[in-house]
Amino acid sequence: MSSTTAAGAAKSFYGKVGSLRSERRWALWTAYVSLIVAAIVMLAPPFYMLITALKPSSEIADLTGSPWIVRNPTLDNFREILGNPTFIVFFWNSMKVTVCVVVLTMLIAVPAAFALSRMRFWGSHWLATGVFLTYLVPDTLLFIPLYQIVNGLGLLNSTWGLILVYPTLSVPFCTWIMIGYFASIPKELDEAALIDGAGWLQMLWKIFIPVALPGIIAATIFAFTVSWAAFVYPAAFITQPDQMPLTIGVVSQLIRGDTFAWGQLMAGALLAALPPVVVYAFLMDYYVAGLTAGATKG
Repeated sequence: MSSTTAAGAAKSFYGKVGSLRSERRWALWTAYVSLIVAAIVMLAPPFYMLITALKPSSEIADLTGSPWIVRNPTLDNFREILGNPTFIVFFWNSMKVTVCVVVLTMLIAVPAAFALSRMRFWGSHWLATGVFLTYLVPDTLLFIPLYQIVNGLGLLNSTWGLILVYPTLSVPFCTWIMIGYFASIPKELDEAALIDGAGWLQMLWKIFIPVALPGIIAATIFAFTVSWAAFVYPAAFITQPDQMPLTIGVVSQLIRGDTFAWGQLMAGALLAALPPVVVYAFLMDYYVAGLTAGATKG
């Protein structure tokens, strides 16, 4: 009887192991297939943009061949874009706006998140929720009242108007991100710092910012992406070419009525997307390393 029972238990055990292996195999295959499909869907547009940017105008206008094949590759579209002084002006306008918005956002979001997460006061929880809810308001509802404000300040057709407006998009979400990171830091650090005689600003600068560096990097990346890729606000507030950022400058200069310079449009769009790609490529490793370091700080 004992041998029969043992044999049955062993069979049941190995059956469960085989079932677990089978389930794991199917889960891996499902994950790989999903990732491949998602990669194809997400990478198809930029790949098509690259193909179009490498085609001469005559080949783009020729509809007989496959649009996914480049028969006569050329870099003329990139040369014309990079050699255009107006494009350089667009690029520097975007850089100016992005740097100013990122700095302004972090100067506001970090202290605000610290106050809402660590300096407990009446209504802090509701205020934090309200800050995040302001981020959920669509741009299409805000740009009309913001247009009136910017016009009243005399900042229409100026990059400074964009610098004033973009933080309405970046500050709420960055503050919400930082609140989560600051709230996860043990309260014993606050108590130890207060016992040692540190003030709130010293605690923020010497303790919370180094520990919450991953959250600060994530918020910085978000602010950079929002300010660099924004389209609705500059399209509504800027009409002079010398003040346009890259996102609307390329479109406004390369679309004339019903004439589209598709090759240069695609080349300009790819060049406009390059800085965020570079930022993500260099900061993602630092972001992961910061998460590991922050988990072991104490």
